[in-house]
Amino acid sequence: MSERDAGPAVDEEAGAVMRTVQRQLKLWRESAGLTQAEFGAAIGYGEEQVSSVERGRRIPRPEYLDRADEVLSAGGRIAALKEDLAEVRYPKKVRDLKKLEAEAVELGAYNNSVIHGLLQTEEYIRASVATRRPPFSDDELERHVAARLARQGIVGGQAPLRVFSFVQCESTLRRPIGGRMVMRRQLEHLLNVGRLSNVDLQVLPLEREDNAGLAGSFRLLRLRDGSTVGHNEVQLISRVITDPKEVQILDIRYGIIRAQALAPRESLAFIETVLGET
Repeated sequence: MSERDAGPAVDEEAGAVMRTVQRQLKLWRESAGLTQAEFGAAIGYGEEQVSSVERGRRIPRPEYLDRADEVLSAGGRIAALKEDLAEVRYPKKVRDLKKLEAEAVELGAYNNSVIHGLLQTEEYIRASVATRRPPFSDDELERHVAARLARQGIVGGQAPLRVFSFVQCESTLRRPIGGRMVMRRQLEHLLNVGRLSNVDLQVLPLEREDNAGLAGSFRLLRLRDGSTVGHNEVQLISRVITDPKEVQILDIRYGIIRAQALAPRESLAFIETVLGET
């Protein structure tokens, strides 16, 4: 059994949580009079893995904490640490974006390279993350897949007041990331999400002469306090845009993009056509 590597650089928030968890695990183990080797054998892990967790080099999986709680008779105190680790096991930029999305009452997004992350199937996520160069390690890949899936609960979930608007360039529907069958299931998923009452899904066809989104993908988030922020992610940069003038430009641009795209009902018919061709 293995643990997730904490990576070469852990942000301050994650580092503080991990230090607390590793201290607690070490104190409980030592109070029980167990060496790292003995403790590892008892919970089904190797001595090196236990050492890595206690030194903060690896983030313990939920099952690691459950077994530790049981073996050390902690009465749920160790298992409760799972909640503290649930968020920080994801990269900071993902946590920050997830917090923004959780605060938003309305989200609008234009994508011209891939299907938007909130709309991706697990197969599509895995295939798109795997194309990264230099490649992620197996642990890093799983971490990024899990992080993206964790964000998707807001769409069609427990917050009916949220409104979502997605505009996908036609190229994202035809780019066969993961292969033919992965794309078929991805297109089918788009159709299902596009039929949700709080989701408007539009397609901007390649044949359109006008496209206000040629500068790249972006999203707009209207927050509960009435403010609006933008978000842009390009090579190695994930940027939240709060300057009112810049947000206004994105807001105007997104409105034009939506006007240039097919209407939601026409867009679903367009996706069905592409699915039939796949």
